[in-house]
Amino acid sequence: MTDASALLRFDSTAKSYAAVVAVANVSLDIDPRSFVALVGASGSGKSTLLKMVNRLVEPTSGRVLLAGDDVTGLPAPALRRRIGYVFQSIGLFPHMNAAHNIGIGPRIAGSPLADARITELLEMVDLDGSYATRMPSELSGGQRQRIGVARALAGDPEVLLMDEPFGALDPVTRDALGDRVRGLHETLGLTTVMVTHDMAEALLLADRVLVMDAGQIVADETPASLLAGGGGEIAQTMVAVPRDQAARMAGLTA
Repeated sequence: MTDASALLRFDSTAKSYAAVVAVANVSLDIDPRSFVALVGASGSGKSTLLKMVNRLVEPTSGRVLLAGDDVTGLPAPALRRRIGYVFQSIGLFPHMNAAHNIGIGPRIAGSPLADARITELLEMVDLDGSYATRMPSELSGGQRQRIGVARALAGDPEVLLMDEPFGALDPVTRDALGDRVRGLHETLGLTTVMVTHDMAEALLLADRVLVMDAGQIVADETPASLLAGGGGEIAQTMVAVPRDQAARMAGLTA
């Protein structure tokens, strides 16, 4: 599928490590303001595909285009200023307080953030301004990941990339932060691509779900279509997990 209005385009994009094919000639377009979930088992290629957008991984062949620009033709620092990235491991600098972690990208780019903007970003992720001076060691895992989301938004990115952003969080925090990110996606008009192995999370948060297997996109569906039985065998095997869990929980009250 190709579209001239696409913000993000994968054009026969592939990545191999010697004889191992991690991503196999993926072609797809992601439209502005869409929320796309990349779902698949470990080793399916989903994180590799995501990392090729900001050149944490370089494609072996094919292209990745951001707003029409081939990302490999852009200086990596300039490219990454256009992209917000939320890591699974959070990745806060332990020797910097929350404000310095949030503002590190703009500061390196020569445009340090005002204190008021730091406070605004904290409030976006449901933290008050007092968190600005706290060190990562003083924060819970959920609070650290909220700081990570604020940092990803600090440069007003063209696209927000999230690689298993909630995987290390407890279920209550994970659900709350997922809802917050979805709300920010709507209010800020973001274009969001999220990698997850959790099909329930993908169905609840995304507008479009891409299922990967062996480096290929094997399903490209809306959540409603997947729940109605679309997407093929691999996708339906993944949908069956939250569906069966819901049925078993319903059975507990029968």
